[in-house]
Amino acid sequence: MMTELPLDQVRTLLAVVDEGTFDAAAAALHVTPSAVSQRVKALEQRTGRVLLVRTKPVRPTESGEVVVRFARQLARLERDALAELGMPGEGEVTRVSVAVNADSLATWFLGALTRVPDRERLCFELRREDETRTAELLREGLVMAAVTSSPEAVAGCSVRALGRMRYLAAAGPGFVSRYLTGPLGDALTEAPVVTFDRSDDIQDGFLRKLGRRGASRVRHAVPTSEGFVEAVELGLGWGMVPEVQASSLLRAGRLVSLAPDRPVDVPLYWQQWKLDSPALGAVAEAVTVAASQTLR
Repeated sequence: MMTELPLDQVRTLLAVVDEGTFDAAAAALHVTPSAVSQRVKALEQRTGRVLLVRTKPVRPTESGEVVVRFARQLARLERDALAELGMPGEGEVTRVSVAVNADSLATWFLGALTRVPDRERLCFELRREDETRTAELLREGLVMAAVTSSPEAVAGCSVRALGRMRYLAAAGPGFVSRYLTGPLGDALTEAPVVTFDRSDDIQDGFLRKLGRRGASRVRHAVPTSEGFVEAVELGLGWGMVPEVQASSLLRAGRLVSLAPDRPVDVPLYWQQWKLDSPALGAVAEAVTVAASQTLR
């Protein structure tokens, strides 16, 4: 049985996925498109699985994601080994890709990255995604680590708890006097609401806990954490605001807490490849310490 995965074929598959087309991968690898096609076909024959969906851009199948993740991990180990041998490329830095949710990115995560020692010579590539979907990027091999809401480790990854991000139902004072004069649950189901995007369910979840079906159909989608908070403050709608962002606005009277005794806590976890990588280890340590000082 042929159980080995030839490295040239694995790297070629990764190049096709990263570049989007066989022609672009050929240019990046300095080979012909025919050679790229032959390597990918040979790898598919060796694994007995279709690894790519031949669309534009191409995308990996579920089996292809496994090979892509392996290829990225292999590249990471190779760079770490070269660094330990004192053989990195001239001026080379270590790229660390991380998927992180917008609220963490806006509140505590960037501060965590400043804790990573300068000697690591890291270059961060952050991908913003909802915490319920960051694990998908990790599973697809598109990032090395992720802040997720799931304690279930992605295959080939380790997981550790970071803490809980607390959210408070809040609105501007003018909005409260205009829309929220009756019972809170009834009023919020009719009042305009601010959401992050169409997949943002935290406002609806809050109302379901109050025994209501969900928030109003009048929804304003504001896809940045800072913009979301400003939209709520200005009275565009009510929304679930991270406690760390809401605190100063509540003290200043620019926001009103609608249900102080009903916060919503979202648990966050750090997942990363199971690699003995100094770069990943340094980032994980910095993230864990920063989270312990910010999250509940």
